[in-house]
Amino acid sequence: MKKVVFVCVHNSGRSQMAEAFAKKIGEGKIIAESAGTDPGAELNPQVVAAMEEIGYDMTGHYPKAMTPEMVDSADKIITMGCEVEAGVCPASFAPSEDWGLEDPKGQPVEKVREIRDEIKKRVEALVEELSREEQQ
Repeated sequence: MKKVVFVCVHNSGRSQMAEAFAKKIGEGKIIAESAGTDPGAELNPQVVAAMEEIGYDMTGHYPKAMTPEMVDSADKIITMGCEVEAGVCPASFAPSEDWGLEDPKGQPVEKVREIRDEIKKRVEALVEELSREEQQ
């Protein structure tokens, strides 16, 4: 099974949503974790609410610091918005793929929902891609 680590600076929004989607959509197919280089104190409350709207309980999720062990054990590292937040790429020390997503922090709930839905689509495609790779 492939391991994916989703990374953003504070690990309080985008990467947390990606981890939650990956654990549910990719259950039994991939291992998912999320982390940040400067973890926040708590999850973004709007992210928690937006995930609850579609049946994802974020209880037990909390911002975590990225560790060298996470990097070493990952088959794939996905950053959430290095192209959007120039100069603050959290995982530039490891090969990664950037999804270029806006930060939900301070955004209206409608925008948080758009970001959430885009993350879900990308996670679905990622799980499918990694599942095909495993079968080859």
